[in-house]
Amino acid sequence: MTLFLALCFFGVAIGGFTAFVIFWPLSLVHLRDRHPQVRGRFGENAFAQPAALRWLLGGGYYEVHDRQFTGLATPARISLMVILGALAASAVLWLWSIAP
Repeated sequence: MTLFLALCFFGVAIGGFTAFVIFWPLSLVHLRDRHPQVRGRFGENAFAQPAALRWLLGGGYYEVHDRQFTGLATPARISLMVILGALAASAVLWLWSIAP
């Protein structure tokens, strides 16, 4: 049962990754087109840069006063939190299943 729940959490992480792959690139394109000074902080390949992900996860995108951008970045942030939380829960359950 424990491994089944770990697998379910892993599936939730995959769903979160799917949402992240949809919303984060849209957010970055919006930044590139309408707020190049903010986008310039992350460089060319901001999709997987730790600084950009930390900025997203920490809610730093609220400094950009653009409702369309925050409408794209908020689902990206939620999906990133879902990914991290589900992978952490899956790892804990897997470790619990192999403990003697």
